[in-house]
Amino acid sequence: MVLEMAMESLFGIVDIFWVAHLGKEATATVALTEGMLMIVMAVAIGLSMGTTAVVARRTGEKDKEGAALAAVQSIAMGVGCALLIFAVAFPLAPRLLAWMGADPAILQVGSTYSRIMLSGSGIILMLFLINAIFRGAGEAAVAMRVLWVANAINLILDPCLIMGLGPFPKLGVTGAAVSTSIGRSVGILFQIYLLAKGTGRLDVHRRHLRLNFAVMRNIVRIAANGVLQFLIATASWVFMVRLVQSFGSEATAGYGVAIRIVVFSILPSWGLGSAAATLVGQNLGAKRPDRAEKAVWRAAFFNMIFLGFVSLVFLLFAPKLVGIFSHEPSVINYGANCLRIISLCYMLYAYGMVIVQAFNGAGDTRTPTLINLLCFWIVQLPLAFALGRRLQLGPNGVYFAILAAEVLLALIAIYVFRQGRWKQKVV
Repeated sequence: MVLEMAMESLFGIVDIFWVAHLGKEATATVALTEGMLMIVMAVAIGLSMGTTAVVARRTGEKDKEGAALAAVQSIAMGVGCALLIFAVAFPLAPRLLAWMGADPAILQVGSTYSRIMLSGSGIILMLFLINAIFRGAGEAAVAMRVLWVANAINLILDPCLIMGLGPFPKLGVTGAAVSTSIGRSVGILFQIYLLAKGTGRLDVHRRHLRLNFAVMRNIVRIAANGVLQFLIATASWVFMVRLVQSFGSEATAGYGVAIRIVVFSILPSWGLGSAAATLVGQNLGAKRPDRAEKAVWRAAFFNMIFLGFVSLVFLLFAPKLVGIFSHEPSVINYGANCLRIISLCYMLYAYGMVIVQAFNGAGDTRTPTLINLLCFWIVQLPLAFALGRRLQLGPNGVYFAILAAEVLLALIAIYVFRQGRWKQKVV
């Protein structure tokens, strides 16, 4: 799972590497679009939570038929969501980019990029969702191989389509959207092939290809809070990007580069959290809550070691890391400050990240939803505005607000987890 998440984060880091060489407008386009894509990611991750929880519980109960049926219902819901996203985003993408604060220069450069990424973001949802099925069944290596294939295609196509190498057209920032969409689409085709072939732990046959509304309702019951949980977090993220954009395109470009680097560092940690979530679901299904709890604390400890090392790297080398993607001094300064400030919470946040996913793996998506509501909307957003605007700290005020919210999230998650009520959750 760690390697799978590293592969997922590679999409973003490769895109921003090539796009940053096109200038601050192109980089800001990616950052602003990324903020809107977070809404789709919230739906994808929420549905994935419900899927992983149900498939893992059925797997722990040795119920292969139930796991396969749950997988089919999840895919059906994912297809419906993808079609709805396309219908809304395709005509409205340029307007949404303007709403995010894009100036005329950004709109000229990035409207097509935003249209492709937003209207095709159902592809991201499906990739996440089907990999969640494999993870829930204990087939994390299969999910990892899917992203290997998708990333290999993206790595090859990105420079070719952005820079116009060889016979490929020079599409600029639009090329990043095209190459990423093609890579992920091929990944989905590979996933469908593997599901049809069967993995041993998860075998989907023709008899499972039917709608079962009882199973679907069970997944939606868990996923609804999961979607809400991440909508709360990601909607606040949209406002944070919008707030940073009010300080200028250089600030947004620096923030966009820094956040891509942050995501690159955190997604492998997310893999540890996903492993903990799967183990919680399977062990609760096997009536071993003691082993589920032990797995969470162990995963969190490993995560603390990893993120502690990453934090040290960011503190020492932040300007050099941002300088890989941009040569503009102001962009480097904004991005380096973002990396250094946010990384101060990494060692504590390592525990919060794993524990929140452990709640989701147990099917208790309500608790993390309430935690996110408190930390991101009641604390982070007002604090970001107060520090950035009222106290005139600029983008640094926004970064300090993120730091405070993540510290609070970790402390609350640890306290609630130790109460143990998640062990009685019925899925």
